[in-house]
Amino acid sequence: MALLKVKFDLKKRVKLAQMLWLMYWFSIIAGVLVLSLGLFFKIELRKRSELMDNNESHFVPNLLIGVGLLACGINAFGGKICYDSLDSSKFSKWKTIMKPFLICCLLFNVLLFFTALLCFTMRIPLQFTLAEGLKNGMKFYKDTDVPGRCYMKRTLDLMQMEFRCCGNNNYKDWFEIQWTSNRYLDFSSKEVKDRISSNVDGQYLLDGVPFSCCNPSSPRPCIQHQMTNNSAHYSYDHHNEELNIWKRGCRDALVSYYGGLMNTIGVLVLLVTILEVGVMVGLQYVNTSLSTLVNPEDPESESEGWILEKTVKETFTDIMAKMKAMGKGNQVEEGAEGQAVATVS
Repeated sequence: MALLKVKFDLKKRVKLAQMLWLMYWFSIIAGVLVLSLGLFFKIELRKRSELMDNNESHFVPNLLIGVGLLACGINAFGGKICYDSLDSSKFSKWKTIMKPFLICCLLFNVLLFFTALLCFTMRIPLQFTLAEGLKNGMKFYKDTDVPGRCYMKRTLDLMQMEFRCCGNNNYKDWFEIQWTSNRYLDFSSKEVKDRISSNVDGQYLLDGVPFSCCNPSSPRPCIQHQMTNNSAHYSYDHHNEELNIWKRGCRDALVSYYGGLMNTIGVLVLLVTILEVGVMVGLQYVNTSLSTLVNPEDPESESEGWILEKTVKETFTDIMAKMKAMGKGNQVEEGAEGQAVATVS
């Protein structure tokens, strides 16, 4: 028994084909939107690619770009089929490729769903790649004279100001690294010598943060140096007072930004998947209704359309039987080849 069988006359077939043709145009626009969002996300990642530990984060935007291009091509082709289905004589040339095309549409919908899942789960690997990337980037903050690293200070400063964050996990991360270049240190100063000699790694560590960590909304002038020294500032207690720097870590800020962006894209891709499934089902109805005309020579005759010729269980059983038959056929061919080789020997 066919699954979701529907009876069609000429009027219903024409309405279905016209509606599908319009839906395919919407699907093309949706494909362009997915492609555009993939490009936008790739550009956003490239802006801060030096703060990421690997290039695997570009897999999802590349996949979105590829899916968007495929959606445009598949839907344009499907729209042409729907347009020709208004005339049964024109549609006859498409009958031989309808089944392979519908299988391709099914696989494409699976790819779309997989892409949406990746968008929702990308937040997890992004946390790890940003944690390591930001940690390494902060170490290179001082290397303004080193080729290949001279841009890192500007990148980190712009990022901290844009996302209103400070450090990797929080502002105290800056206390654990030397972020002032040796070029700007007076090594004849006793204070500098004492700080360097007191550190195992010979680094000049400060209880301070770069200027980009300062919150311009604070009424008090920014306290970015000697932050843990209460006596260095008037009416100040770093344990109790609200610090006038950004307290949020940049990893959390970036993961929140990219995660929100990917969740939005994931929802859009899911909606596109639903739309694609709808047009695929509609195209199957068009195909079966034109293939089952009571009188093939009379386009106005009635017909029946369905999603599956048999029930889901029967269809699955048939597919498994065909796969087993193919497997046995391959084994028979391999056995015949082995016997032929033995005979020649």
